[in-house]
Amino acid sequence: MMELIRFDRRVRQFSPQPLTLSYRDEKGNARSYTPDGLIQFLHVDPPEPSILYEVKFREDFRAAWRTYLPKFRAAKAYCKERGWVFRVYTELEIRTVYLANVKFLWPYIARKVDPVMRDHVLNVLWDLGEADPDFLLHALSSDPNGRALLIPTLWHMLATGDIGCDLDQKLTMNSRIWPMKEAQS
Repeated sequence: MMELIRFDRRVRQFSPQPLTLSYRDEKGNARSYTPDGLIQFLHVDPPEPSILYEVKFREDFRAAWRTYLPKFRAAKAYCKERGWVFRVYTELEIRTVYLANVKFLWPYIARKVDPVMRDHVLNVLWDLGEADPDFLLHALSSDPNGRALLIPTLWHMLATGDIGCDLDQKLTMNSRIWPMKEAQS
């Protein structure tokens, strides 16, 4: 889950175990519950509500849902008062193709890229409109070694959002990509 949160450019702030809620169980006993995290988003239009969330293995959730239900109801009510949403994430929502792509791209985010090369890649991609990485690399260089040297730049630009791609699909050299920003030169 943390990989997904830190890769999401819409996230303004993440707070682990941000608060403890008090509630009463079905027998009226006082209880408390500390959700796993709170995700707050950048101010965009339309605004995106903050997400208070819990992460559970699906099997654990199914086995103990009666225990979790009062906690989650309390969290949902708390969120409703604030205009937030409460979500429970399981491995089905987390262990996805998107996560595999994020894990692949993450090391490229901090990579230093020559601004002139970045602008060149963007200019060629703007001219193409959209392409796939293999086609773009061939459009950028006829030399196989030159194309190989451009691959880290391409992955960096995908990781930082200069180039767009549907990351819900497995990222390959045949994935559809498009420019998200214009060259700065």
